[in-house]
Amino acid sequence: MAYQLYYWNGIQGRGEFVRLALEEAGAEYVDVTRQEGIGMGTSAMFQFMESGSEAPIPFAPPFLKDGNLLISHVANILFYLGPRLGLAPTDEGLRYPANGLQLTITDFVCEVHDTHHPISTARYYEDQKAEAKARSAAFIGDRIPKYLGYFERILQQNPNGPEHIVGAELSYVDLSLFQVIEGLNYAFPTAMNGYADRYSGLAALHQRVRMRPKIAAYLSSPRRLAFNEDGIFRHYPELDLAG
Repeated sequence: MAYQLYYWNGIQGRGEFVRLALEEAGAEYVDVTRQEGIGMGTSAMFQFMESGSEAPIPFAPPFLKDGNLLISHVANILFYLGPRLGLAPTDEGLRYPANGLQLTITDFVCEVHDTHHPISTARYYEDQKAEAKARSAAFIGDRIPKYLGYFERILQQNPNGPEHIVGAELSYVDLSLFQVIEGLNYAFPTAMNGYADRYSGLAALHQRVRMRPKIAAYLSSPRRLAFNEDGIFRHYPELDLAG
C-alpha cells in the first residue's frame, strides 16, 4: 500500500523533507493534494483534519498515513520512515542522535521562516518588512554560522568519516541537510556566497546528495516544485545581506 503524504499544494515547504526520503528510497507514495488537484486535494486534507475520525487529529501538515497509522511532524515522520526506507542508521543506538539532529534542523527551519514573518504568520510580509529586515540581519550574522558551524562540526567528528552526518551510510538527516543548503542558497545567495569555503564538509555532502541517481532524477522532474515566495525559503533581495 502506498504511503499518503498530506501537505499544502504549490510549495515545497516542510513536506519536502519527507518527499526527499521517499524519493531516495523509491517508495510508492501519493502526494495527496497534488494528486487530486489544488481544489479537491486541499479540500481532502482539510476534511481529513477536521473530520475527527483520527485520534489525535494533526494540528497541521505535513502528516503521513501508512495504512491505519497516522504520523505528524517532519522529524517524527522521518523517525518512523527511516528504518523502513533504509535511511536510518542500522545501529539503533544511533537513531536517537539522528532524530536529535533532525529536530535541530526543525528549529533551524523555523528560524528561516521567521526571517520573513517575524511578527505574525497572520500578517503579510509587506506588513512587517522593517522587522523582517532586522530579523534577517541577525539570522545571517548569528544564526546561520551557529547552525552550519554546528552541523559541520558534527559531520567532521563522525567516527565513520565525514561523508555522512551520522553513521556510515546515507540517512534522512543527510537528505534534510541537502534541502536546508538548497533553501539557504535560494533565499540568501549573497549571504551564502563562499559558504563552501567555510563549511567544506557540508558543501561536499550537499553535492553528493545532489548527484545520487534517484535524487537527481527527482530534482529534474515536475514533482520537484521550484522554490517560491509562498514557501519557507523565500528570496527577498532586501533581506539578503552579506554574511
